[in-house]
Amino acid sequence: MKDDDTVSITRGTYKGFSSRVMENRLIRLETVPEIGGKLVSLLYKPAGKEWLLDSGSRPLRVPEKGTAFGDGDMSGWDECFPTVNSCRLQGTPEVSLPDHGELWPLPWDCRIAGDRLVSSVQSPQLPYRFTREISFSAEDRIRLDYRAGNTGDQPLPFLWVPHPQFAVTEPTRILLPAGVEDMLCVFPGRTLEIGTMYSWDEHSLILPAVTGDGRKYYYPGRVPAGCSGLYGEASGSYLLVSVPPDKVPYIGVWVDEGMFNDRVTCALEPGIGYYDSLERAAGNGTAERIPAASSCSWHMELTFGEGIHHIAAKLRREGTK
Repeated sequence: MKDDDTVSITRGTYKGFSSRVMENRLIRLETVPEIGGKLVSLLYKPAGKEWLLDSGSRPLRVPEKGTAFGDGDMSGWDECFPTVNSCRLQGTPEVSLPDHGELWPLPWDCRIAGDRLVSSVQSPQLPYRFTREISFSAEDRIRLDYRAGNTGDQPLPFLWVPHPQFAVTEPTRILLPAGVEDMLCVFPGRTLEIGTMYSWDEHSLILPAVTGDGRKYYYPGRVPAGCSGLYGEASGSYLLVSVPPDKVPYIGVWVDEGMFNDRVTCALEPGIGYYDSLERAAGNGTAERIPAASSCSWHMELTFGEGIHHIAAKLRREGTK
């Protein structure tokens, strides 16, 4: 970053919870450590564009043990690890993993380390600690560095996806990596067919009207590039999501037009493991494994801006269509 681009990290309050606010001249990020390290705001200041959906009329509260994700506040950005769908992890003893993983209902430790925000949480039943470090890698870019450390004496399989509920307040185009022409439907909602491939050009535009429908897609295999994004066709605002495809090789897209939420939202989910269930990913060989007494690391960058000419140039550099 430029020397004159000051980063501030302060304590705040968000809907009655202690929060941490991290910002520079262009971007403001807010997180609530007590509720799964949830990111509750990603604001691009020049356009006044808030990218994350708030909880609306739903109360924001710490989920009770065993709460299904759909019974929670359905807002912001949660981390799904070591699974998305509830499943059983084979081993001794056999472990039951909850809906959307272990981390989103747990309180996280959070500390300020210079111009970085470092949050971590210990699994309640498995020998790992999950850490996320947030920094500004450029004036218009946030970097999230992840690390999962295995403190046990056996390899530990895992699946990870971020689950950001992005607010769709205008016609929004979902941009996928260059070379991705078709996507596999894995949740059909009311109008699609599970297991069918759909042309992404025909399904990439999301409208803000609540229809009561919803759907989910995956690219069936390793992605050819690691950049995806959202483009607001009315405001011209964009958000690009970049990952190293050798470490984060899969991508899913979730669209909810009011089937589970009360407003329209979508999620870009570049991930490790294919898809959603750790039990399935372990069975098909796509789950990552952390060696005993070792760790696994990966990262993601979020780039914010506005203007069709700016995003076109960034897409050419980042490898997104």
